Amino acid sequence: QVHVVESGGGLVQPGGFLRLSCATSGFTFSTSFMSWYRQAPGKERELVAVISGSGSLRNYADSVKGRFTISRDNAKNTVYLQMNSLKPEDTAVYYCKALLASTQSYWGQGTQVTVSL
Repeated sequence: QVHVVESGGGLVQPGGFLRLSCATSGFTFSTSFMSWYRQAPGKERELVAVISGSGSLRNYADSVKGRFTISRDNAKNTVYLQMNSLKPEDTAVYYCKALLASTQSYWGQGTQVTVSL
């Protein structure tokens, strides 16, 4: 059974930082693309960052380039999102998505990030 579980969200002031984690099990993590999405109230879910199985390929939304870093630890079956210089517009529910080699995908339940004074 596949499990995708995000953690690390919370309330942070503008300019602050957070590190999200996404722990997984039940599939071959090292061959799966992993990505972070976010959804703000009243908006569509958007792709934030994606990383290949080996970690050699990474891509980011323009809105987070230079501030967010996606990484993974294949020994721990975990992907991370380091978020620096946070802005109020980064407030959203952040979701982790696993894209397996079979093209099946699995989502986590999300973790809330709120950037506010």
